[in-house]
Amino acid sequence: MRFLAKIILLSLFALSCQQNDTYKTENISVAQNQDEIPEKLPLVEDTEIKNIILMIGDGTGLAQISSGQIALVGPDGMLHMQTLPVAGFVKTHSSDNLITDSASGATAYSCGIKTYNGAIAVNPDVEVCKTILELAEEAGLSTGLVATSSITHATPASFAAHVEQRSMEEEIAYDFLDSGVEVFLGGGMEFFSADTRSDSLDLLSEFQNEGYQLLVNDNELNTADNSKLLGLFANGGFERTEGEPSTTMMTKKAIEVLSMNEEGFFLMVEGSQIDWGGHGNDSDYVINEVQDFDDAVKAALDFAQQDGETLVIVTADHETGGMTLQRQTAEGDSLEIFWTSGYHTGVPVPIAAYGPYATEFMGWQDNTEVGQKMSELLGVGSLPIYLEK
Repeated sequence: MRFLAKIILLSLFALSCQQNDTYKTENISVAQNQDEIPEKLPLVEDTEIKNIILMIGDGTGLAQISSGQIALVGPDGMLHMQTLPVAGFVKTHSSDNLITDSASGATAYSCGIKTYNGAIAVNPDVEVCKTILELAEEAGLSTGLVATSSITHATPASFAAHVEQRSMEEEIAYDFLDSGVEVFLGGGMEFFSADTRSDSLDLLSEFQNEGYQLLVNDNELNTADNSKLLGLFANGGFERTEGEPSTTMMTKKAIEVLSMNEEGFFLMVEGSQIDWGGHGNDSDYVINEVQDFDDAVKAALDFAQQDGETLVIVTADHETGGMTLQRQTAEGDSLEIFWTSGYHTGVPVPIAAYGPYATEFMGWQDNTEVGQKMSELLGVGSLPIYLEK
């Protein structure tokens, strides 16, 4: 009788879970194992670091990476982001919440501090914190930001602007004008054009007057030959339509331009829409964006291997969706994905590194430590630093 009662209770619990709209399941196809598996990269000598390429897969936890691997290259295959020789985990909470958003998460990387959700490179008292990108500019290095969201979105904004709330994208675009950043590549035309800004300010002309070459499609990106680029390839975030460049194309062009500076560079590349797929509990969306991001990781690693003075760091700001790899079908040709949330979770995220001093990023660390370590390794200063009011 007691056993029967347990069975009934378990059945009721399972039914209640199925009826809870928070939970969603999907199936993804399992790919055949790839013919050629990328080789794991070796540790390299700890020489002086000239360049850092920070690659942030927004909303990307272990499940997003693993599901991408299974769907794209098979259970025994390997993504390029899985070839880095050093790996660890990053704790992501913000100053006011155990569940961070992208603004506070990116500010931890850019400024080396904890701050509140929504904050763009300011502390909980709304004091401006200097970013690694700004320190790099002051040290004579070149800098760049690449994203598949609006370039004024929370993650890229946190490296080159200072506002109280991430929603202030018109103000962020204006802040960019004085940032000194050489390369901006992403979406967000609506925040720069006089036709769509609420104040009718023509920021496009302002940037062009400052020497930036304006780019609006992939052909213009391919042929761009200026030392300062403003690429705005969508009104908001990328819609994956004709004329929009891939993240790989943007990453390669950014590296091409920034590496002309003999002093070195700092580049942040965001795979913005992995997060958006997680918010929508859309596995196909996530996998497509993981592939786009992983191709860009390969471009960064190819450069770093040839250059020898570049540190590549691949990580995330938080996990999105509570994605879980649930079970495979009896035939073994598909995998069930289980989602537990439509928002971010507090699950720690992976971090991996290749290049000089990659071992600094092994083990467990807080997201603020990542920003602090990057700044010191690049030799541009010690974070955090606050500006006097």
